[in-house]
Amino acid sequence: MSARDTALATLIACRRAQAWSDEALKQNLARDRLDRRDAALATRLVYGVQQNRMLLDHWLSRFVRGRLSALQPVVLDILRLAVYQLSFLDKIPSSAAVSEAVNQTRKYANARAAGLVNGVLRAMLRDSDAFRLPADLPTRYSHPAPLVELLRENVGEQKLEPLLACHNAAPPTYVQVNTCRAGADEVCVDLEAEGYGVTAHPWLPGCFELSGGSPEKSAAFRSGKIYVQDPAAKLAVLAAAPQPGMDVLDCCAAPGGKSISAAVCMENRGAIRACDLHAHKLPLIEKSAQRLGLACISVSRADASAPNPEWKDRFDLVLADVPCSGLGVIRKKPDIREKDLTALAALPEVQSRILDAQCGHVRPGGVLLYSTCTVLKRENEAVVEKFLNTHPDYCAEAFSLPGEISAPDGFCTLLPCDQGTDGFFIAKLRRKS
Repeated sequence: MSARDTALATLIACRRAQAWSDEALKQNLARDRLDRRDAALATRLVYGVQQNRMLLDHWLSRFVRGRLSALQPVVLDILRLAVYQLSFLDKIPSSAAVSEAVNQTRKYANARAAGLVNGVLRAMLRDSDAFRLPADLPTRYSHPAPLVELLRENVGEQKLEPLLACHNAAPPTYVQVNTCRAGADEVCVDLEAEGYGVTAHPWLPGCFELSGGSPEKSAAFRSGKIYVQDPAAKLAVLAAAPQPGMDVLDCCAAPGGKSISAAVCMENRGAIRACDLHAHKLPLIEKSAQRLGLACISVSRADASAPNPEWKDRFDLVLADVPCSGLGVIRKKPDIREKDLTALAALPEVQSRILDAQCGHVRPGGVLLYSTCTVLKRENEAVVEKFLNTHPDYCAEAFSLPGEISAPDGFCTLLPCDQGTDGFFIAKLRRKS
C-alpha cells in the first residue's frame, strides 16, 4: 500500500462514515504499516486535502465540465489529492502526481474516469492561472463563511487572517518529558539516536517538537520517558501550579493529558483522581499512567455536571477542562470547520453547570482551573464572568507563564498565530479562605 492509497482510503472513510480524519488516518496507518517517510506523506496529504478542500474545489471547478457533485465521489477524492500535490507540495514531481492519480482512478473507479482525471490535471498544469488564490477569505482558507464571521467576532480583524492561515498549516507534533523517568537531555539523545528530528521548544522547558515519525513508535515513548501533548495543555496545568503532596481532581480527564502533566509537576507525590463521564475512556488514562510510572493517578467514572457530596471541600486543585466547540484545534482536526454552528449554542450552559458542580469540591483556599480548546468568548470569558458573579467565594487570580504570557486578570487566550500553540483559554479561580 502506497502513501497515496492510504491517504485516499482515509478520505473515503471520512466521507462515507463521517469519521474524524485524525482517527481514520491513525487506523489506516496502523493497518498499512507504512514506513516513517510514507506515513509522513500520507498524513500531510490527508490533512492538506481536508484543510484546503473548498480551495481545491474552487480550482477544480474551472476545469471539470459540469458540477463537481456530479462526479463519482471517489474520483473527486482522487482529483483533490492530486491538485493538493500539484499546488502545495513542491518536492513531488507533477508527472508523478498525475500518474498516480490516473492509476488510482483505474484501481478504484474505472478506465473512462481515468481519462477525465488525466485531462483535467494536465489542463490545470498548462494554465498559469490554475492555482491563483481567490480574494475572499472563506474560499482562500477553506473555512465556511459563517465560521469566518464567528472567528472575526471573537479574535478581531487583525488576527483573523493569520489565524485562518495557521489552521491550514501542518500541525506540529510536541512531546513533553516525563521528568519522573528521565531528564530532557537524555530524552533528546534517545530520540535523535532513533532517527527523529528533535527541536527544543523555544520557551517551554521539557518540551520538544518531533519530526520524522510517530512519537508512539519510539522507545522513549514505550519506556515512559515522554508523552504527547501540545504546549497549550501543559501551560494550563502550569497555571494551576500543582505541588507535590496535593489532592487533585481532574473532572473531565479523558484522554488524561492534564492528569499526567499534573502528576509530573507533583513528582508523582500526592493523589490525582482522573474522572470522566464515559467509562470506556478510563482505560486509556490508566494505560498512560502505567506506561509513565505515575502511580499517583487513579481513575473513576463521574459526571462532572453533578456535585459529589463525598468530595465537598476536599481537593486542593480541581482541573475542569470542559467540553467545548473545539475551534482552537482546527489545525489538528480540520473536520471541525464543518460543524453545525447552531449546535454549539448550548455549550456555555453545559460548561456553567460543570463549574457550578465542581466549585464545591475545592477546599477553601484551593484552586479551580477552567480551560477550553476554543477561542469563543461565550464559552470562555462569559462563562467565567457568570461564575464569578454568582459565586462570591471565588475570585480570579493573576498568573504568568513561560513565553512571557501574562494573565493579570486571571485568564488568557492562547492563539496559534500568537504563541504557536493550540487555541486555548485558561482561567485560574481561587476559592477564598
